[in-house]
Amino acid sequence: MSKLGTVIVTGGSRGIGAAICRLVSRRGYAVAVNYATKPDAAERVAAAIREDGGRAVPIACDVADPRQVYTLFETAQQSLGPIVGLVNNAGTTGVTARTDMQEPEDLQRLFAINVFGTMYCAREAVRRMSTGHGGGGGAIVNISSAAARLGGLSGLAPYAASKGAVESFTRGLANEVALEGIRVNAVAPGMTATEMATEEMRASVKNGGIPMARIGEAEEIAEAALWLLSPAASYVTGVVLTVSGGR
Repeated sequence: MSKLGTVIVTGGSRGIGAAICRLVSRRGYAVAVNYATKPDAAERVAAAIREDGGRAVPIACDVADPRQVYTLFETAQQSLGPIVGLVNNAGTTGVTARTDMQEPEDLQRLFAINVFGTMYCAREAVRRMSTGHGGGGGAIVNISSAAARLGGLSGLAPYAASKGAVESFTRGLANEVALEGIRVNAVAPGMTATEMATEEMRASVKNGGIPMARIGEAEEIAEAALWLLSPAASYVTGVVLTVSGGR
């Protein structure tokens, strides 16, 4: 059992999620590496953490299913110890298309993962960490996007809207649990070097879209998430921290 407790990272098998898992482990937390469809990738992340002397287990869960979310938290707690942190990183951009060309089922799936999945996971985290439920407190970090403020690239307005909902939920939940030992914040990354960065996104850098004239690295987003999880941010809640190179 880690002295610092266990952090669950949803969507932890790749990209920003994997970077967060690695960094959180290096700072002394046990890590539940959640994945939905890539067990091999999640096991590689967990194995690398264990090789470095940390504690990590991969756990399958589709965050859009509240029953699976409950199992995720139960498994993490039984395998690694008390939950002290949650990073809601799992997400999808959905289908890239103008809003008038979007299909209802695609929009429903987008919001099921990005919005309801975030809420389901936060609900389970609060039930375990809140002093009102007998817990010892903790922190929740939701991964949003600069798209919530900027409206997203062409064809990604629904994605931007889903992240706007995540930011509103972050502020609201922070108010609800502020007196129960839980801080709730969000990180809003700009363009980041992951699989989700399309050629159109990368091309926008050359067009002067980012003052720092480069895209971010997953590890840079992870540092922001870890700070919000850590005691160093003990007086910070209800905040959306933008990490976007000035955009």
